[in-house]
Amino acid sequence: METALLGFVIIIALALAFDFINGFHDTANAIATSVATKVLTPPQAIAMAAILNVVGALAGTAVAKTIATDIVPQQFATLGLTGAALLSAILWNLFTWWKGLPSSSSHALIFSLVGAGVAAGGWGIIIPKGVQKTLTGLVSSPALGFLVPILLMGVLSWLVLRWMRPRTVTRTFRWLQIGSAAFMAFSHGGNDAQKAMGIMTFALSAYLGTQVSEVPLWIILSAALAMGLGTAMGGWRIIKTMGFKVVDLKPVDGFVAEASAAAIIVSATHLGIPVSTTHTISSSIMGVGTTKGFRKVKWQVAGRIVQAWVFTIPVCIALGWVIHKVMLLTLGI
Repeated sequence: METALLGFVIIIALALAFDFINGFHDTANAIATSVATKVLTPPQAIAMAAILNVVGALAGTAVAKTIATDIVPQQFATLGLTGAALLSAILWNLFTWWKGLPSSSSHALIFSLVGAGVAAGGWGIIIPKGVQKTLTGLVSSPALGFLVPILLMGVLSWLVLRWMRPRTVTRTFRWLQIGSAAFMAFSHGGNDAQKAMGIMTFALSAYLGTQVSEVPLWIILSAALAMGLGTAMGGWRIIKTMGFKVVDLKPVDGFVAEASAAAIIVSATHLGIPVSTTHTISSSIMGVGTTKGFRKVKWQVAGRIVQAWVFTIPVCIALGWVIHKVMLLTLGI
């Protein structure tokens, strides 16, 4: 096997590994609230999330095109740059999974790509528009994730909840939460699996030595399956953090958090904006918690989550830069 082809195969394997890790790292995004409220058993929730992650991943490629073409120009794409970005993102994902912190796999990959790109050609080769789009999603998705559930809970309380008995509310929203959990799993697959599709398309451009504007079908299918398999493995450390340690949830709370977060994520995916499903659902859970009273939210745990969000960008830029420089010095790629 020729050296370039071998390198490309290794990069694709790394991308699928990242996608797999993203799946089990972010399983909590889709199922933590439904497990916490006991609407679904863990095996039921994981099976549903895995299947709908795959379905969501097959729904479009707008986000993948943003990653492949709008962060670092494809004419600067090399297998070494791509590999450095993937290794950086994987290391950060594994570290935050080990610590039980729901950090953003999406932004880990994007800003690792930025760091590797800077190492390869300086800040001048980074496309400001693409980074700005990512930063817009980084800021707006958790802000909306916090505010929309508060508004939705207020509307539900005024229109429905005040007229229903507590037992009826619980019974009704247990069923509705199954639907919202399914919607959340679909939206997660739709946005997050496309990150791996984008970086694989970027690697394909490096291997072929030409620009690739459309995501090939084999990349779409392999990324969707890797995400689904990772989700099926589950990420229990983060499920415990999001489902049990931020705020005590009831079925109506889980429904509001999941429905709000999923609607935001699907909208961003349609616009080609790579958002963090982790940021969005975490903020939605906090937003729901504040409707019960500020003291109901365990802000110390929420603070640890926010710290992981903040550190992801500089750490991954630095990691991507260092790994690419090391690869250049040791391997010449």
